[in-house]
Amino acid sequence: MKALVVGSGGRCHAIVEALSRSPQVDKIYCAPGNAGIAALAECIAIKETDVEALRDFALAEGIELTVAGPEVALAAGIADCFREAGLRLFGPTKAAAQIESSKEFAKELMQKYDIPTAAFRTFEDFDAAMEYVKAGSLPTVLKYDGLAAGKGVVIAETMAEAEEALRDMLLDSKFGKGKVVIEEYLEGPEFSLMCFVSGTEVYPMPVAQDHKRAYDGDKGPNTGGMGAYTCLPFISDEDLAYAMDKIMRPTAAALFKEGCAFSGVLYGGLMKTPNGIKVIEFNARFGDPETEVVLPRMKSDIYQVFCDIADGKQPTIEWYDFATLGIVLASKGYPGSYDKGFEIKGADKVDGSVYHMGTSFRDGKYLTSGGRVMIVVCKAPTLREAQQKAAEEVGKIECDNLFHRTDIGDKAFL
Repeated sequence: MKALVVGSGGRCHAIVEALSRSPQVDKIYCAPGNAGIAALAECIAIKETDVEALRDFALAEGIELTVAGPEVALAAGIADCFREAGLRLFGPTKAAAQIESSKEFAKELMQKYDIPTAAFRTFEDFDAAMEYVKAGSLPTVLKYDGLAAGKGVVIAETMAEAEEALRDMLLDSKFGKGKVVIEEYLEGPEFSLMCFVSGTEVYPMPVAQDHKRAYDGDKGPNTGGMGAYTCLPFISDEDLAYAMDKIMRPTAAALFKEGCAFSGVLYGGLMKTPNGIKVIEFNARFGDPETEVVLPRMKSDIYQVFCDIADGKQPTIEWYDFATLGIVLASKGYPGSYDKGFEIKGADKVDGSVYHMGTSFRDGKYLTSGGRVMIVVCKAPTLREAQQKAAEEVGKIECDNLFHRTDIGDKAFL
């Protein structure tokens, strides 16, 4: 069988690698891919958002399955375009993907169907938004309504921070023209629960925890994610059952009732608050970097799982019970401005998985080409062992312009 993965980051590298383990898959394409993915798949120079060109390629090559990786492809309607052409695609329609592409849509859906989340208001006017913030309490959470590559959320601890964020989002259109959702601030450990969803059927993956802040101790600006791990000791079986029964299944049912049935991966960014588990955000696809630590634990043939979900059939999904932990190596200066083109050595010496996020390959050398450059993922019988192994293995990678957090997974042992 031939498979096409749409995307270019570490998430897509992990998906490609998982597909490469399937005995059913003979050939994998990735559009546009990256330098690391090129070792496993043929990379095609088509942008994720050029859905018509992707459709034409899939038709010409006889692709049996396409997997949509990033949110921008889903928001561009890749699922609708492919299905209209009779092509099998794993991922939700543009209407269902609003659960991610519009924060307002997601919040109003949760409010309508009593899905636990933070109290909120939506604003288009800067002055009205500032008045609301001034009348409330700090810290407060400000979210750009549309897609912002994981950077459209600000936790404002001072009025000055709130004003700066609202100016960015409403006056300066930093992420484009859009609204802002202002939420109450919740406290508690966050975790990611990704589920395969087919209509009203929901199948959970192992829970993971992402680390959004750039530096150790959760300091510095928000990023796309600096590392993740599975096997969270603070999330009990009862917590998982609650999250499935009160959040994930009701959300899938709500989308079905609203006429935009979901098919693909529904990502729940959740928080265990003193008042129960609540939704921080939903995504309409695999999370990044959570995918890089979750998919290595899949025992089942992921090609078959993707096909079954896309075809509305009940999949068989089994998982290994070992722990995984991944540490992201990022360019110095990220998530702000950074230099590119630094040589990366030693990735071939790593005893674990190295997923490329932002690299290029030139003259026989891997070079940095993005903010987040690669993630080193290790597995072990226990989380502590996985953490120790990842710390050792990431040290084998040599590059003059990379940094990484040294405390990924520490929250599990507090």
